[in-house]
Amino acid sequence: MRTFTNKKAVPVKQTAKQKLQYVRKNWQLYLFFLMPALLLTIIFKYIPMSGVLIAFEDYNVIDGVFGSEWVGLEYFQRFLSSPDFMNYLMNTLKLSAYGLLWGFPVPIILALLLNRIRKAGIRKKIQLLIYAPNFISVIVLCGMIRMFLSPVGPINQVLGIDTNWMTMPESFRTIYIASGIWQTAGWASIMYTAALSNASKDLEEAAIVDGANILQQIWYVELPAIKNIIVIQFILQAGNIMSIGFEKAFALQTDMNLPASEILSTYVYRIGLLNGDYGYSTAVGLFNSIINVILLIAVNWIVKKLNDGEGL
Repeated sequence: MRTFTNKKAVPVKQTAKQKLQYVRKNWQLYLFFLMPALLLTIIFKYIPMSGVLIAFEDYNVIDGVFGSEWVGLEYFQRFLSSPDFMNYLMNTLKLSAYGLLWGFPVPIILALLLNRIRKAGIRKKIQLLIYAPNFISVIVLCGMIRMFLSPVGPINQVLGIDTNWMTMPESFRTIYIASGIWQTAGWASIMYTAALSNASKDLEEAAIVDGANILQQIWYVELPAIKNIIVIQFILQAGNIMSIGFEKAFALQTDMNLPASEILSTYVYRIGLLNGDYGYSTAVGLFNSIINVILLIAVNWIVKKLNDGEGL
């Protein structure tokens, strides 16, 4: 059996000096196109970063960021020594890691399956069905979940039981991840479907002529066509492993499932906005962001080593 790979011309890499010369030569063009984006980024991204100082201060609204008393790393020490620290951290990591483990392959599988449907009309109808859940708001989705899983909901009626699933800590993680996959997998498959449209038709026909079955066609022809997108998406999702959406976790929380549903983002909301401890909550949020940056750099480095030097 002959193996099939996409052969691409290797581009000639420019040296740093050549790139710098090109930028100097066309600096007006760069300035014209980049200035609006740079201004928006500076105003709405970098200037607000001054608020990070609150994490190192006994913040007082009247005194402001630059007038409040400096406390250094006190809030970080307080959080790291808290008896609930490991619980919140592990809840966040488990939701993200299991969500990535189970949810990341699903859009790829959907795209590969859609690519096997040759009739455009049927494919469009299926795409409409799997894309639709993405347009349901998070709060509406959480309301649907609560209704379906209530003691008198349709799930319990089908099973013939009266279990209140939303009060069970051991069920929260499954409910959260499964509902997330259902809502986002179809929409996330769009980029893979688009990339598959650029797969070499000649290579696919050659594989069929040589007797390659469907799995061999997928492995040797279709997967190499979307390899780069898979790598980039994995790096981005792994780098954001600590950034779980606050809205969904908070909307699915109950007093009974708190041991499993209390994550760092909901903890920051409860401590900062409800209890008014702004400095401490900012320190927890900053800790979360630092972990994200470390994970992003680490995952990109690992992928570079495993992928012949190709990274984000």
